[in-house]
Amino acid sequence: MDRRQLSVLLAAPRGFCAGVDRAIQIVELSLEKFGAPVYVRHEIVHNRYVVEQLETKGAVFVDELDEVPDDGAPVVFSAHGVPKAIPAEAERRNLTYVDATCPLVSKVHHEAERHFAAGRQIILVGHNGHPEVVGTMGQLPVGSILLVESTQQAATVEPRDANNLAYLTQTTLSVDDAACIVDVLRRRFPRIAGPHRQDICYATTNRQEAIKAIAGRCDLILVIGSPNSSNSLRLVEVARTAGCPRSALVQRARDIDWSLFDGVERVGLTAGASAPETLVEEALGALAGAYELTVEEVVVRREDVRFNVPRELQD
Repeated sequence: MDRRQLSVLLAAPRGFCAGVDRAIQIVELSLEKFGAPVYVRHEIVHNRYVVEQLETKGAVFVDELDEVPDDGAPVVFSAHGVPKAIPAEAERRNLTYVDATCPLVSKVHHEAERHFAAGRQIILVGHNGHPEVVGTMGQLPVGSILLVESTQQAATVEPRDANNLAYLTQTTLSVDDAACIVDVLRRRFPRIAGPHRQDICYATTNRQEAIKAIAGRCDLILVIGSPNSSNSLRLVEVARTAGCPRSALVQRARDIDWSLFDGVERVGLTAGASAPETLVEEALGALAGAYELTVEEVVVRREDVRFNVPRELQD
């Protein structure tokens, strides 16, 4: 019996960004330099597959520094960034540490410090509890940064001085949602200062642009990523808004809900910035096992961004 035909639109860019690639390299190079174990505070990136692969090489993931023993083993801080209190505590305990914070997140930290030095209160557009938000807010004294998650909160937030404000954004937000929130802030506070360049990172922007390019052509879109990955969740939201209501987050090929494929002739496939290409290939393999596939890659932009690892790991 002939298998049913299925067309796949493969969005590009997709998958690992430069910051994620750098963070994983930092853990691997730390293992080479120091030997196992290397402790990592929080998931180095939000992808369970990546974490498990690093665990097999000798990485030990912990929630807090108090789980790291005082035996000379190094600790790596995740790509999402950490509050200033974390490296300060590591130094107090004489721990060797390597900071894998994405340079684009570090840029937001530097902007926060610049605005604080200028006497401005800061409004941070982001998701409460996300490690990147926790890290950014932890760069400054309590009360220096107000968190806003929605247009409704933007319409009601009450800073101490409406004429002495700045805003920053989490790097992994929906570009369109963040723009709506910033529009509300600018209407309410015309003198609010913004970043020199937008804080939402190039990879988040490009992956959302790529999903928009295919959403209207698809009956179903699968986003490969973890449920705690902000940029992956945003891709699902963007896909639905851009014309494909039947869009779903999938961690691995084994998690695909095949009931979603009823009546589907064309499926879109992409991956969040913390999901490796091997998981995309795995999903394509699963689809090829069930259907007669034709695959078209839709490229909206080429990426050639690279970030250097810290100097202490470059030898």
